[in-house]
Amino acid sequence: MARKVNLNADMGEGFGAYDIGNDAALLPIIGSANVACGFHAGDPNVMHRLVTQAKEHGVSIGAHPGFNDLWGFGRRRIDMKPRDLELMVAYQIGALQAIAAYAGTRVTHVKPHGALNNMAAEIPDYALAIGRAIKTVDPSLIYVALAGSEMDKAGESLGLRVAREAFVDRQYEDDGNLTSRKIEGSVIKDPQVASERVVRMVLEQEIVSRNGKRLPTRIDSLCVHGDEPTAVAVAQAARDGLLAAGVQLVTIPEMLA
Repeated sequence: MARKVNLNADMGEGFGAYDIGNDAALLPIIGSANVACGFHAGDPNVMHRLVTQAKEHGVSIGAHPGFNDLWGFGRRRIDMKPRDLELMVAYQIGALQAIAAYAGTRVTHVKPHGALNNMAAEIPDYALAIGRAIKTVDPSLIYVALAGSEMDKAGESLGLRVAREAFVDRQYEDDGNLTSRKIEGSVIKDPQVASERVVRMVLEQEIVSRNGKRLPTRIDSLCVHGDEPTAVAVAQAARDGLLAAGVQLVTIPEMLA
């Protein structure tokens, strides 16, 4: 059977008069879009524009909930009670579902953003709170989780469908978590390097840490950060490399079908 994988991007991260990233250029490249829901970025108009364009390109739509932190772009760690976190995530999923309805489409997955994603990868209570929000709002939604993380475990324990995610443009630590953005070189900006890495990830089903440790990993989806200036070039190189290697590119729902 031919290998297949999803290529996704974090998108819709402008706000009001401010644009962040080149969503229009990314949509023809990717299979799934993770749409900011207004807390770390995004607003109703940005969300509506993106889901409408995603529908035109056949790109599946996911909620990309984050901490309520516009100033920090959701990349600052915040301690919260699990119940408060659960409701915060449910609120954001519901917001995107309402906007998607205006575009005649629907939300199919949920992927946490930034510091929320990093904390939920390590903290079981956070991972389970996100999973409970997903299951309560719509149990058919797919939980996109860092492969091998606490989110991965939480989704399985709650009976949710889980898409295991790896990153096109980020370095890893030996424990499988992402390298902190505070460390030089943690974000991969060279398209050729990114392409070679993702082809190996998919064909070998493993990630390699920045120290050279090989970590066998099931990979359903590969993420590009849409706010990076190099996002379009990196995503295109990843797509080209995967197709050249005979990998079929699909949406997240198609990946788990």
